[in-house]
Amino acid sequence: MFQGKSTSRGGICTAFAAHALGRIRGDTQPPRCLRAIFRVVHHGDSKPRTRVRFGELWVDSLTFAEALDEIEALVAAGRGGAVFTPNVDHVVNVDASPLFRDAYAAASLSLADGQPLVWTSRLLGAPLPEKISGSDLVLPLMERAAARRWRVYLLGGGEGVAEKAAEVLTARLGVTIVGCDAPMVSLEPNPAEDGVLIERIQGAKPELLLVALGAPKQELWLHRVGPRIRPTVGIGVGASLDFVAGARRAPRWMSRAGFEWLFRLFQEPRRMSRRYLLNDPKFLLILYRTLRIPRELRIRTEIR
Repeated sequence: MFQGKSTSRGGICTAFAAHALGRIRGDTQPPRCLRAIFRVVHHGDSKPRTRVRFGELWVDSLTFAEALDEIEALVAAGRGGAVFTPNVDHVVNVDASPLFRDAYAAASLSLADGQPLVWTSRLLGAPLPEKISGSDLVLPLMERAAARRWRVYLLGGGEGVAEKAAEVLTARLGVTIVGCDAPMVSLEPNPAEDGVLIERIQGAKPELLLVALGAPKQELWLHRVGPRIRPTVGIGVGASLDFVAGARRAPRWMSRAGFEWLFRLFQEPRRMSRRYLLNDPKFLLILYRTLRIPRELRIRTEIR
């Protein structure tokens, strides 16, 4: 685990001796190599992470690069985990659904998918560094998967979407795809239905499972099956497989400006109008309620 002279047996002993001598002389800080050892002994490879609260949902304050590193750390730890990418709609639905709330409370990572969360985090006193949507995350993550030789399983999307996305990822990036599925998955637990999928995933032994079932189905499903598919790390990616397979996305300038929702509303007015025009405005009330609670209850630092 530790490499180099300072982390060999002799180097560690020398460092401890130097630290003991320093304590005698009145020094309060151990050498840098010992501080690293102490961190690993107490917390494994975890680092302090700031989290910001939106109503009942917490979001991790990470840059895009840090998010990729955190996912890699989950894979390396070999304990499984779930990565979600909340947006305004998730905040509203978590506020109303105890099951959705429980799924988010158990998530390993919660990454801000939407400029409104980034903008309003400034009002809450802990600005999120940037937007990290599932659709933006997939290709850089798959590049890393190819470089690390991780096995990847694609789950969800419409008929043929996962297979088309697999072709693209294999041809373009050299990703090792070990399974594709577009199953019927229920919101409610279905042991027979879930059992078949779990067996396929266990047999394929992927490091990463991309779940494109849409919210809240993908989050609820990962929450209930996560312990049975460890050490696989599951990531809720929404419509990302459709985009990889060739579906049209909002122009980048619209996404940066926070108008991706408007693009989707024009594309699918019947399906999206209720979500964007009736449901999501409730976010403003949730934000107001969050602003009224003490700062120490809406911002926290954790070692996870």
